[in-house]
Amino acid sequence: MIKVTAALLVHDEMLLIAKRRPTARLPDLWDLPGGKVEPDETPEECLKRELHEEFRIDVTVKDHVGSNVHTYDFGTVELMVFRADWDRGDFHSKDHQEIRWSFPHELDQFEFAPADFAIIKKILAGEIEL
Repeated sequence: MIKVTAALLVHDEMLLIAKRRPTARLPDLWDLPGGKVEPDETPEECLKRELHEEFRIDVTVKDHVGSNVHTYDFGTVELMVFRADWDRGDFHSKDHQEIRWSFPHELDQFEFAPADFAIIKKILAGEIEL
């Protein structure tokens, strides 16, 4: 199983979402920012590292808000989602074609990767608060 982290990074009541590049796995789909957990790395360490590598920001990882397991054609992914606070840094997207801040009620306007979409549905239903 591929273990992956994702952040609920909220600023001014908006959630950070990112669109994958056309050449990436699951091209042109939106996701919650994060990445693959490396060996000997905790999910929290992974999330801090990934957000620094991908966006050049530093974050404080907070509570685990949920997980989702989804099987793709390339393997099964366990997506672990954490709240995170943006501490410092300017956003410079390295791995995504677009990033944006979105109000929760706007999230249904984007096509998300399936593992992420299960979490987005919980946000839209009010089961996960931002």
